[in-house]
Amino acid sequence: MKKTLVIIVLFCGLFFTLEQVSWANSSHRIGVGAHYWVTVDDIDEDNIDEDGLAIIASYQYLLTEYLKIEVDAEYLEEGYAGSDKSVLSPQAYILIGKGLYAGAGIGINYSDGEFADEPLYVLRAGIDFEILPLIFLDINANYRFEKWDFDEIEDDIDGDTITVGAILRLQF
Repeated sequence: MKKTLVIIVLFCGLFFTLEQVSWANSSHRIGVGAHYWVTVDDIDEDNIDEDGLAIIASYQYLLTEYLKIEVDAEYLEEGYAGSDKSVLSPQAYILIGKGLYAGAGIGINYSDGEFADEPLYVLRAGIDFEILPLIFLDINANYRFEKWDFDEIEDDIDGDTITVGAILRLQF
């Protein structure tokens, strides 16, 4: 857990440092979206879903034309990661590129009053384009490296997942 807190503090420090440097040329985007997720490996445990749909609330801060910081809150229904309750997964990303982009992120699962023991790490690639003035559509694919370790699971399970989704954002 200490390792996770250190990583989150480093992300926050990077965000606030870069914010001071490029505030004049930046933009903000908020949005909502969804993605379909599926586990890489077959999981032979009862009450554990191997695929599903997640809802996402998203905020992006455009540092430059080619560099973005993104913070998401992802909602997954019970059964994800072996949880018997719904799961909230806050995440932070650094994304590089304009139009076509790639990036990396970190997050942690939270369910039934407790955080997972280990963070999840994400690699992302996508395309982000303006569909109307100041309205953007982000279509992306993610590979999530994570261990599912909620109390409902007897053993830690390699829960690596692949997701494909879309987020609609308003820029201001």
